[in-house]
Amino acid sequence: MKGDFNVPDSAVHEAARPSARESGARLELTVVVPTFNERANVAKLVAKLDHVLDGVVWQVIFVDDNSPDGTAAEVKAIAAVDPRVQCLHRMGRRGLAGAVIEGALASAAPYVAVMDGDLQHDETLLPRMLAALRDGEADLVVGSRYVGGADEADASALGATREAGSRFANWLGRQVLRVELTDPMSGFFMIRRDRIDEVAPQLATAGFKVLFDIVACQKEPIRTLELPYTFRAREAGDSKLDNGVVVQYLGLLTAKLTRDLISPRFLMFALVGASGVVVHLAILRAMLFIGFAWAQTLAAIGAMTSNYLINNAVTYRDRRLKGLKLLSGYAKFCLLCSVPLAANVAVATVVYERGAMWVVAGIAGAVVAAAWNYFTTSKAVW
Repeated sequence: MKGDFNVPDSAVHEAARPSARESGARLELTVVVPTFNERANVAKLVAKLDHVLDGVVWQVIFVDDNSPDGTAAEVKAIAAVDPRVQCLHRMGRRGLAGAVIEGALASAAPYVAVMDGDLQHDETLLPRMLAALRDGEADLVVGSRYVGGADEADASALGATREAGSRFANWLGRQVLRVELTDPMSGFFMIRRDRIDEVAPQLATAGFKVLFDIVACQKEPIRTLELPYTFRAREAGDSKLDNGVVVQYLGLLTAKLTRDLISPRFLMFALVGASGVVVHLAILRAMLFIGFAWAQTLAAIGAMTSNYLINNAVTYRDRRLKGLKLLSGYAKFCLLCSVPLAANVAVATVVYERGAMWVVAGIAGAVVAAAWNYFTTSKAVW
């Protein structure tokens, strides 16, 4: 099968092989690959898995977040001739963590591996990971960038700034977890599926650091083994990491430190709200010449607009609104936020007229609206 999807000859050849069900062999391993705009890498990754997993009854589930480059179509074209390949095509949902969780829960295999679709993870490590789980050495095997002397190669693949940030993130993560891992932020690991099933309801679907969350949610410390690998340079596509991912990770870290009393999304919303206070006070100070009440109103609207745009880009990046939905979402956001806006202005004006500094009065009004905004907009807008 050729057509527009460039299905490799190896994939056509594999169609001749009996499936696990037809041959009576029991499925042993599911490889979960979350994807977004990775069409150029799909066929290459399937070929690599076919090579290294010879003798293993395996499947690969690509969980695609409706990639505009046609990643899902490419996976389905290969799946049509290779029963080991499956596609979970997600609509209206975004986020690596959620994709990994859905892929793992769709598996019936006793072992689940997670790896990226960008070919940066070393697939030749998979047989060693599987052997360690089979032999009962561990319940979780992690591909680590920080054991076995792979640091220099990783720094080259990541870039100096990202590599330093990755090390710091790992250090923070180790302060929270009850197990010793050099690379708790790794996106390359293999685990007994039942250990994911046990904690799946507690896992955060937003963010990138699903391994950290899986380990942190275990009721009892999980037996782990780390194996070194060299982090390769990306061959095609673009990195999905940005500053929003950093904020999401800090939110997850805080949630685990507070034993999930503070949700990662609420923390991000609060941080965005804090930035809105800065915007609010800046506008208020600049517009005091028109009178406090009017200046407070304009400042509240400006902060509201800033909060909406940042929350859409960061806090709700997995549900990000675009185009007309961005505009209609803004209208809903403004409508909901206008309810406490009157209270915001009234409280701030009263505080100001009683002699408080304009800064104190402005903050007092902003705090009144914060809780309402989070609980209402999270349900109605995103």
